[in-house]
Amino acid sequence: MLKKNEKMTDIKYITETKKLIDDLKSVCANYGLGNDGNEFKIISQVFLYKYMNDKFSYEVKQMSPELASAENFQKAYEEMPEVKRQFLLARLGNKAPHLKPEQLLSHLFNNSNQPNFSEIYFDGTLRNISQENINLYSIKSTSGAKDTMFDELSKFITDPSQRDNFCKALVNKLVNFSFEKMFSEKYDFFATIFEYLIKDYNSDSGGKYAEYYTPHAVARIMASILVGKKEDVKDVKIYDPSAGSGTLLMNIAHAIGEKNCTIYSEDISQKSSNMLRLNLILNNLSHSIPNIVKGNTILEPSYVNTKFDYIVSNPPFKLDFSDYRDNLDKDSNRERFFVGIPNIPKKDKDKMAIYLLFIQHIMYSLSEKGKAAIVVPTGFITAQSGIEKKIRQRLIDNGWLRGVVSMPSNIFASTGTNVSVLILDKNADNEHIVLMDASKLGETIKEGKNQRTVLTTEEEQKITDVFNEKKAVEELSVVVTAEEIKAKNYSFSAGQYFEIKIEYVEISAEEFAQKMNEFETTLKNLFEQSNQLDKEILENFKKLKFKG
Repeated sequence: MLKKNEKMTDIKYITETKKLIDDLKSVCANYGLGNDGNEFKIISQVFLYKYMNDKFSYEVKQMSPELASAENFQKAYEEMPEVKRQFLLARLGNKAPHLKPEQLLSHLFNNSNQPNFSEIYFDGTLRNISQENINLYSIKSTSGAKDTMFDELSKFITDPSQRDNFCKALVNKLVNFSFEKMFSEKYDFFATIFEYLIKDYNSDSGGKYAEYYTPHAVARIMASILVGKKEDVKDVKIYDPSAGSGTLLMNIAHAIGEKNCTIYSEDISQKSSNMLRLNLILNNLSHSIPNIVKGNTILEPSYVNTKFDYIVSNPPFKLDFSDYRDNLDKDSNRERFFVGIPNIPKKDKDKMAIYLLFIQHIMYSLSEKGKAAIVVPTGFITAQSGIEKKIRQRLIDNGWLRGVVSMPSNIFASTGTNVSVLILDKNADNEHIVLMDASKLGETIKEGKNQRTVLTTEEEQKITDVFNEKKAVEELSVVVTAEEIKAKNYSFSAGQYFEIKIEYVEISAEEFAQKMNEFETTLKNLFEQSNQLDKEILENFKKLKFKG
């Protein structure tokens, strides 16, 4: 859905970019890879190569009048003296990948009819770019090993005789498209493009490891609440311990300003980590790619000794972690999991509440001025016992709860679980805690086989404004104190604090008498019907006979 203030040129560029994605999908389909498990890798990696190629060209042209004015960029770059080229790359820094002349798309296109094009030129180029830019763009695992940015894409074609033609077809789709004009016009809607790029590969909602992206409305609300309009935020660390494709991180980074923050993330899914890398590159946050970690945040946290200024998270709610549950229950983890670790149930291990560990991990990871927004199942905010209540109690006793927003049902298309957002702030105002019930907002739409609730732009703004301005709005929000929450057994549900209003209607003595007569007549009729039924039941009972 496009925002109202998007310019016509923006719409034009979005349309052109979506067409490029569709063209790449068409090539895959023509070579038998439509809906294949490897199609996403091919589409996303070829798209990424094209983006990086154009980003490089755009940035070096800003620094070199010689290249900017060249009639043939490829030729001018090839003929540039090596010393001058190295100086140019040093100035480029991490604004874009460092590409050699033979790694540019135009070079691939010029050599697309060469023998063994797929292996020597196409795969070879992507492989070399990965190796030579490993410090800029590679994702590391918990062990410290770094991945490769590009696979050998031609190998996904099982018939070797078709590989050259396949790679040539991909290059032909790329060469007639350019991102450069979009950079010059401050193209700023890659969230739309990213979502379009991954939409066909997100149907499993991340399989075992939760969703790949949080609805943008929820992400925008979380960012707008954490980063107020008046705040001047600089040089801060942002973290998501279950990052997925990074929608939450992108939104808060945009709210703060990409140059004012550094992103850190962890996620157990390789696919999610690769999506996040692409998202960071598209959103001018490449400098944070070295901080992406593929690993198990709960078992082997990479940033356990780092404290963060902003944390956002939509963690998996239920997940079987019985295989390593006992490893968590050690003295070394007592401070991190301060109120305990969920037990292993006798049945349904998949229902182990792993999100309770993520909440504790987030609380442990906040800096002295830290703030956090966490998506939780709404049942968490009212549970009367167990770890849930202990966490809520700790938040109130520490004075860290800024408020809660309970979202409409089906705000996530892939789950019917009602969700709420916890807003934490180590410097919260304990006399004005905002509890909001936004469950009645939104419009229900059908999305495939599922129904989803969509908030309007006005409703998003209303939620944000009411929360940040600490307003009490009838049937939407209340503003309470920490002591009031303690008196309600630490309930974070706005509904338990709403006033019950009894409406009185003035009537005359005659109207009162008439209503009483109507009630009396109705009651007499009901009593008569009841007596008649009693008689019929007794008569039928007497007719019952024993049959031997």
